Amino acid sequence: MTKLVAIGADHGGFRLKKELKDYLSQKDIPFVDLGNLKYDKKDDYPKYALKVAQYVQENNTKGILICKTGIGMCMAANKIDSIRAAVAHSVTDARKSRQHNDANILCLSSDTKPRMAKRIVGIWLKEKAKGGRHKRRVRQIRMMEQIQ
Repeated sequence: MTKLVAIGADHGGFRLKKELKDYLSQKDIPFVDLGNLKYDKKDDYPKYALKVAQYVQENNTKGILICKTGIGMCMAANKIDSIRAAVAHSVTDARKSRQHNDANILCLSSDTKPRMAKRIVGIWLKEKAKGGRHKRRVRQIRMMEQIQ
């Protein structure tokens, strides 16, 4: 059984999230939408970053977060143990975030054109983490979590 991809966005990322949900559906990629479920200019991105990060952590799956820059979501999600969120502005960023950093949450800017966002998501979901020196470095990141 394929694990659900968690997706979330604040008001800034609401429209792009809809585009990406349509894309995931077309590709038969199962997902769970953790909000915002309706456009609300008063919402705050940390709430959705927390929901998606906790879901990814508890279900050992992947997540996608969208806000105006992707940076706020990324910073908030990375506060949760075992989360390795990365902002990607290109297919190369997406590929390397998976290969080199074993990112489990992809953060996108709502300024990303839908066509490019779909390409980024497609690559990011397909890529696998590399071993070797990259695995060692990811292990070092995990050790930092245990030090806290």
